Amino acid sequence: MEWQGWFTLGLCVAVLATLISTRVGPHLIMIGALTILSATGILSSSDALSGFSNSGLITVAGMFVVAAGMHASGAIDLLVNTLLGRPATHRAALNRMFWPIAFLSSFLNNTPVVATMIPAIYSWSRKIGVSPSKLMIPLSYTAILGGTVTLIGTSTNLIVNGQYQALTGGPGFSLFSITAVGIPVAIVGFLFMWLFFPKILPDRNQGQAFSNLREFTLEVSIASDGPLVGKTIEQAGLRHLQRVYLIEIERNSTVLPVVTADEVLQGGDRLVFAGDTDAISDLLRINGIVPSAEEGQAQTFADRHPERRLVEAVVSPHCTAVGYAIRDARFRARYGAAVLAVARNGERIKGNLGSIILQAGDTLLLEARPAFVTRQRYNKDFLLVNDLNTETPRHERAYVAWMILLGVITAASFEVITMLNAALMGAGLMILSGCCTANQAERSLDLKVIITIAASFSLGMALEKTGVAKYLAENIVDLSGGTPWVLLILTYITISLLTEIITNNAAALLMLPIVLEITEKADLNNVPFVFAIMMAASASFATPLGYQTNMMVYGPGEYRFTDFIKAGIPMNIVAGIVTVTVLLIGWPLTK
Repeated sequence: MEWQGWFTLGLCVAVLATLISTRVGPHLIMIGALTILSATGILSSSDALSGFSNSGLITVAGMFVVAAGMHASGAIDLLVNTLLGRPATHRAALNRMFWPIAFLSSFLNNTPVVATMIPAIYSWSRKIGVSPSKLMIPLSYTAILGGTVTLIGTSTNLIVNGQYQALTGGPGFSLFSITAVGIPVAIVGFLFMWLFFPKILPDRNQGQAFSNLREFTLEVSIASDGPLVGKTIEQAGLRHLQRVYLIEIERNSTVLPVVTADEVLQGGDRLVFAGDTDAISDLLRINGIVPSAEEGQAQTFADRHPERRLVEAVVSPHCTAVGYAIRDARFRARYGAAVLAVARNGERIKGNLGSIILQAGDTLLLEARPAFVTRQRYNKDFLLVNDLNTETPRHERAYVAWMILLGVITAASFEVITMLNAALMGAGLMILSGCCTANQAERSLDLKVIITIAASFSLGMALEKTGVAKYLAENIVDLSGGTPWVLLILTYITISLLTEIITNNAAALLMLPIVLEITEKADLNNVPFVFAIMMAASASFATPLGYQTNMMVYGPGEYRFTDFIKAGIPMNIVAGIVTVTVLLIGWPLTK
C-alpha cells in the first residue's frame, strides 16, 4: 500500500478510538474524518460528500417522516396495543417485541421496519416502565436477525445475489435459500438477548426538566362519540397504567371517589388522574380521551388548533392569573393555552381542576400552539417554559397512515418502484393526508443520525479507494492455507470486521469476487461461502456504524459507542459460531 492507505488505516483506528474513549458526538467525529480525507486529497470533494446524496441515506430520511406520520396519527398505537400488550418484566418485553418485528423484517426491508417502530417502542417502553435504552438496541438487533431469514429481508442479500448471478452466470438463489441458516441464527440470537441483555444494556431514563419530580393532577373527559363509551375501566386500559392512576370520576355533577375496574364509562365522564409528565403524555394519546372543556365551550381548544402540543410552565408571582380559580382566570383566552394539569410543591392538588386557585410557583401542564413557547419566554407571567414536544395524535388518520405504510412496503418489495421513491412518496403522502404536519415531519429528521451516516461513507470509500480493504481481505483469506473449513471461518471473520468499519454492502461486494475466485481455483462449493458473506455482512452488531439501523436507535436510546461494543461483540461471536456450524453441517465444502 502507498502512504494514502496507511494514513487512511491510521485515521480509521483514531476514529474508532475516539468514539470508544470519548463522549464527543459521532456526527462531529465523522465530519472531522471527512474533512481530513478531503483536505489531504485522499478523496476528491465529490467523493468525500457522496454520502450526502446516497440513495440509502435519503431513503432513511424519508422513512423518518413516514414513521412520524405513523406516530402522529396514532397508527402505531394500534400495533402496540394489539401485539405488544403490557409485559411485566424486561425479558417478557423482549419476548413480546422480538417475534412480530423479526417476522416483519424477514419479508420487508428491515430499515423501514426499524424507522417505523422506533417511536412505537419508545412510547411502549414508558408505558410498561422499562427504560428505552433497554429496548432500542434489541429493536435494531431483532430487525437485523429477521432480515437474515430471507433473501429480501435486507438489501445486502439482494445485492450479493445479483452480483453472484453476474459473476457466475448462474440462476442465483431463491427467496428461502438462506432460511435454513437465518432461522437458527435468529433463534439463538434471541435467546442470547433474552438471557444477557437485561444486565448488559444500560438503564438511562430520558428525563425532561420537570419529569418525575412531582405529581400532577389531570382532568380529562370521555369523548361522547369515542371508542371508550360503554367499556369498563379495565377494558379501556385505564386500570393498570404506569406512573399514573385514576382518582375519581365525575358524572352528571356526581363524584365517584372509589372507581372499580368494572365501572362502565359514559360519554362526557370527567376523569381525574394523578401522575408524572411522561405518564400523562401517554394517557392523552389514548383514542377517546380528550382534555376537559371549560364550562360553556362546546368546541375544545384541541379541535380548533390541531397543531397543539404539551408545554410545562411555572407560574410567576407577576402572573395575572394568580389568585384566581382556573375557570375564572380566562386562562385560555388570555394566553392561548388550556390548563390540563397542576402540580404544587411536588404534590397532587385535591379538588376539581377548574376550582383550583392558582398560586405563584405552581407548575402547569398546558396544551398550547407552538407559538406559545416563544411568546411566553419573553413574558413575565411564567418563570420557566418547557416544550415537551408532545402532540395529541390524530386518531382519525390512523388507518390512512397504515394504508400509506403498507403501500410503501408493497411497492418496494415487489419492485414496482425503488425503495428510495417509495420512501419519498410515502413521506409526501403522510404530510398531504394530514397524518403529520410539515413541522412534525421536519422535527422527525434526526440530523445527527443523518450526518453521521452520510459522513461515514467517506471513510468507507477511502478504505476502498486506497486499497486498504482489499489488502486486508486478501491477506486474511491467504491465512487459510487452502483448508476449506478454515477458509470459511476466515471469510466470515473478514466480512464481519470489514462491515463494522465500512458499509455492509461494500464489504460484501468487495469480498465476493475474491472468495469466488479462490473457491473456483480450489474446486470448492461456493454456496456456503456466499451464504457466509450474506450472514456476516448483515449480522453487524458491534458498532453503530456497522449497520444503519444501529445508528437509527443510537439517539433514541441515549447510547454511547461502548454500549454497542458490550452488547454487539458477544452477538457477533454468537451469530458467527451458529452460522459457521450450520454451514459446515448442512453444506459440503467441496464439489
